[in-house]
Amino acid sequence: MIGVLALQGDFAEHIAVLKRMNVPAIEVKRPEQLHDVDGLIIPGGESTVINRLMRINGIDKELQRKVRQGFPVFGTCAGAILLANHIIGNGLSTENVGLKLLNVTAYRNAYGRQLESFETPLNVEGFSSRVPAVFIRAPVLKAHDGVNVLAEFEGNPVLVRQDNILASTFHPELTKDTRIHQYFLEVVREFKKS
Repeated sequence: MIGVLALQGDFAEHIAVLKRMNVPAIEVKRPEQLHDVDGLIIPGGESTVINRLMRINGIDKELQRKVRQGFPVFGTCAGAILLANHIIGNGLSTENVGLKLLNVTAYRNAYGRQLESFETPLNVEGFSSRVPAVFIRAPVLKAHDGVNVLAEFEGNPVLVRQDNILASTFHPELTKDTRIHQYFLEVVREFKKS
């Protein structure tokens, strides 16, 4: 069972992808629901809003604890920002924002506003053909020690993995290609065995 954080953002699109893949999925809104799932997707949306709602209901602390113990998590766009150790942009203080689980620096809205959204094919490490990627007010990531860069766009990491954490600055849930979600399911299987 895969959980999708359903506090704000495009969680319904991730659930729709998982259902198309015949993967059981639930909306996660409370900390105790994290014990019912084998992995969690943090969707795109408004990172400041998702951050505030996670803190209000306590999901942030429980998620941090579980991820540090090997629980798989996949953040897309705002989800990638929230996983980052350092967040830069829009005057945010990194002391009060995010989960600080992924050793990257995230630069919020680095590709511009909603009007500058775009789609482009990406080469992904280990994939035989390119993956369509939708960028909407996407962050730019700078990867630090321990982070494996799986895909880049214009020299910037856009898909990264650090052990049980996967993060993309694009929205794989907005295309028909399910390979990024399938990759996350492999991460979940890997950590379920250990």
